[in-house]
Amino acid sequence: MDKARLVETACEGTAGHGGERPLAPEEVGRVFDAVFGTVERPGAIARALRAGETVSMGSFGSFRSEDGTAAFRPGTALTEYLRDRVR
Repeated sequence: MDKARLVETACEGTAGHGGERPLAPEEVGRVFDAVFGTVERPGAIARALRAGETVSMGSFGSFRSEDGTAAFRPGTALTEYLRDRVR
């Protein structure tokens, strides 16, 4: 899945159950860029890793720096979903 499809899928998931409009692709794209970064600008995760912090995203997982490389450790919820134990 490329970034455009990821943004599209995320937009679909932002529609409220009460009939609220989903976020626009431009809004979601800006959030993704702010969190994950672009070639021109590092995102919040990259800046935190460079500062020696670990970025924990609940049961999704965490990012940390290992010898100058970003490492991701999946959390319980993601692992269980991928193992088809939850839906």
